[in-house]
Amino acid sequence: MKFKSQFNKIKKYLRSDCNFEIKQEINSDEIQVKIDQIGTDSFGLQGILILKTNDGKEFPISAFSGEVARYIAGFRDGQKDAIPTIYNLVEQLSEESELFLVKVKIFDNGNALRANLYFSGRKNIVLRNFRASDAIALATYYGVPIIMNKNLFEQQVKELS
Repeated sequence: MKFKSQFNKIKKYLRSDCNFEIKQEINSDEIQVKIDQIGTDSFGLQGILILKTNDGKEFPISAFSGEVARYIAGFRDGQKDAIPTIYNLVEQLSEESELFLVKVKIFDNGNALRANLYFSGRKNIVLRNFRASDAIALATYYGVPIIMNKNLFEQQVKELS
């Protein structure tokens, strides 16, 4: 009964849409990125990572917790035995619903990066507007593509030039 109560609380974030297909291919306005570097500040409090395209362009992300950065680094190194409770919740809901995370899409939401998580299985579901750092951690854990809007990526590259 406790599980059902928790599920009902987060249900408002689930948007089921049976009319769309989650495509693995990338649209012309999107770009796939991979984590090139991951670390923390000198105190271990703030996470820092650099996303990179196949052609070497970089996109830095900071201002997220050092704890999440350490999990991402561990997942990247194959350490998947101890995961945070919230990621475990996503994993259990996915398993119970026969859903699989297939991609994560990062976007700009004013002053913060956010992400949508795309699940496929018996249904297609998109979890919308979550922290980009957690979405990147889940993408790393499951080994699924990280996608960004090409304009957002190129705008950041120009600002760094």
